[in-house]
Amino acid sequence: MSLTLLATTHRVAPGLLSWRAWERLRTAARVLAPAGHPLLPSLADADVAVEEAPAPDPAALVAAARAADVVWVAAPEGDEALLREVGALVVADPLDVEVLHGSYDLPGARLLDLVSVMDTLRRECPWDREQTHASLVPYLLEESYEVLDTVESGDLGALREELGDVLMQVAFHSVVAAERTDGTEFTIDDVAAGIVDKLVRRHPHVFADVAVSGADEVNANWDQIKAAEREAKHGADASALDGVPMAQPALSLAAQLQRRAARMKAPADLAPAPGEAGASDLGVRLFALVAEAREAGLDPEAELRAVSRVFRDRVRAWERRRPNA
Repeated sequence: MSLTLLATTHRVAPGLLSWRAWERLRTAARVLAPAGHPLLPSLADADVAVEEAPAPDPAALVAAARAADVVWVAAPEGDEALLREVGALVVADPLDVEVLHGSYDLPGARLLDLVSVMDTLRRECPWDREQTHASLVPYLLEESYEVLDTVESGDLGALREELGDVLMQVAFHSVVAAERTDGTEFTIDDVAAGIVDKLVRRHPHVFADVAVSGADEVNANWDQIKAAEREAKHGADASALDGVPMAQPALSLAAQLQRRAARMKAPADLAPAPGEAGASDLGVRLFALVAEAREAGLDPEAELRAVSRVFRDRVRAWERRRPNA
């Protein structure tokens, strides 16, 4: 006689079990499961008789398995405590025990947990309930800069956690958006669908029959596709500068505007001039330094951050050398 502990994941639709799991369920003398297990309707549809057990008794389960081939359908969250107790019982008096995985998480399946957790927090946490898109923006910026900091500092071990914080912000904005009823609502599935469509559309050399010779041609195609998207969205008023976020840090903003202008081969004399409306002499010189950095293949924002880190370290060293007041 034997005991099979059937493990499944709640992140896969109930009933999507492996062929071996279904075979074992149909040939077992007895199938037991916790009351209310999500697999019960699927097992009933497949004519698998199931005995529901409100609370599993390890000793009774082992005793039943010594008399017949038994399958225990483990709870979706797992039955680790039950497994340990069963293991202790069969050490002294051996029994054929097998752990059979009937379904596994698909790649990305834990994202479902994130969606579920965010839905729960939005309903039950007073702070989360009060948040809006506007109130969440500072956190999204903060978390994004923390990702940047881990990459620039080389602390790649911390990158996973920081990316998780950014992902949480995406999920948070999505659950807030899903509550609207004015026609502007969307869900996290809509967000994912949008970026999937965009990636497929902008990579015809991968998802269609467009041939490219290398990365330069990929970039050229990308620019053409984006130009067509802007024209479809804005019509005759479409500009290559559409979509440049003006709220980004000034150095990176200047660099992005210059990159977009350079792709169109815009003349250099379109840069701001001293005394021009909205331009100061200092601003013009900073804008010129950004252009100088770009010509050297440097990121002006990253260069200034690097110098700022050196300055920070020197100030801290000076503080340590100061005599005590």
